Amino acid sequence: MNIISRRSFIALLAAAVLGGCAGNAPRDAKPPLIFVHGNGDTAALWTTMAWRFESNGWPRDRLFALDMPYPLARNDDSQPQEGRTSAAESMQQLAAEVVRVRKLTGADKVVLVGNSRGGYAIRNYIRNGGGAATVSCAVLGGTPNHGVWAGDYLPGSEFNGKGPFLTALNAPQGPEGLETTPGVNFMTLRSDGNDKFAQPDGRWIGQPKMQTNITSDGPALKGAENLVLPGLDHREVSYHRLAFVQTYRFITGEFPGRSDIAPEAAVVLDGRITGFRGNDPSNLPIAGASMEIFETNAQTGERIGGAVHAKTVGPDGQWGPFTAKPDASYEFVIRAEGFAVTHIYRSPFPRSSSLVHLRPARIADADRDAGAVVTMTRPRGYFGVGRDSMSLDGVSPPPGLPPGVPGVAASKLKLKETTVRSVAAVFNGERIVVRSWPLNENHLVFAEFHY
Repeated sequence: MNIISRRSFIALLAAAVLGGCAGNAPRDAKPPLIFVHGNGDTAALWTTMAWRFESNGWPRDRLFALDMPYPLARNDDSQPQEGRTSAAESMQQLAAEVVRVRKLTGADKVVLVGNSRGGYAIRNYIRNGGGAATVSCAVLGGTPNHGVWAGDYLPGSEFNGKGPFLTALNAPQGPEGLETTPGVNFMTLRSDGNDKFAQPDGRWIGQPKMQTNITSDGPALKGAENLVLPGLDHREVSYHRLAFVQTYRFITGEFPGRSDIAPEAAVVLDGRITGFRGNDPSNLPIAGASMEIFETNAQTGERIGGAVHAKTVGPDGQWGPFTAKPDASYEFVIRAEGFAVTHIYRSPFPRSSSLVHLRPARIADADRDAGAVVTMTRPRGYFGVGRDSMSLDGVSPPPGLPPGVPGVAASKLKLKETTVRSVAAVFNGERIVVRSWPLNENHLVFAEFHY
């Protein structure tokens, strides 16, 4: 959890206007929610958001998270690119999911919640794919609605504010000339300057000298409720506790009873093992990969006994189900052809989830001189030097994290020794201890932070 003062939290709640799309349904209704991830991401990122909704009485069977098979956008939206999707393809995948969810639940309308590029698919579906009739409201977190840049660079990209896709998507609608589609309530959540993709220069897209013509207001839309979440980064404006509070408030018209995650007595976990298409991430399963899970000592990372779960996955990639202890720490070990033996250490799971999707990793050529490599990662946000309290093996800030706007979600520690030992990773009060499995035996180690 980011370090945000209680005073700022209270001020943010007081500033929000109740209402949103609550008027579209009875006060006690729980419409189906469909979460849509961003560029290169996975449905797994919505796990904690789903848990928070469940903790406030939302039925699990009315919470859905779409996994785009090929989650990366093309460099030029009009040109086919292997392993990547066009804006139209993303929209079609979302449209199919809405059809599936409406049929499954019997609901007339759904709520769509998207992060970053996921917001493009949502807006495109609502405007051009029939979604104005099937969607009651939409929440867009960190969506670069006016582009990551607006100019001559990659003129055909989805992310170019002056490109064909966004020019058409932002064309005025209705008698008031809105950027939102009439009949659907919209809310945007954005940062006050900490979003790496709403910056005046292009350093985060490899073009440091380029002026983007974009400001921190870029995600806002004329016709939407536009809310700033101070201090949060590009991913946090969708996945953080404060983002949940405002998303819930906008959908229901009232604040949630709690923003923490209520623990369950019985926890069942499942998910898929997915991989890559070339060098690009894919959400397609890796048939034949194997999973082992070990309970670990939270203080040392050492295994407590043998594997508590083991499975070789089939064509669907499903590695579970696995009945977990809600207070136990676990090590997930993935083996797949063409990848390193990947050890992922995670803190306890307070609730059940079928979204524990995991990807094995490959050893980088630049790391082959190391005795071991330990990486701390943060899938739902970035590491902010000076903003967050964090360390890796006692080093603070952890290696490779630049100052300024948070924009890096992984810190890699290269150890010289091959002797296996405990390595502690700490992030804002959460502590995960891993073991430094040797790289020369084809092992990579990750400490994943999720809260």
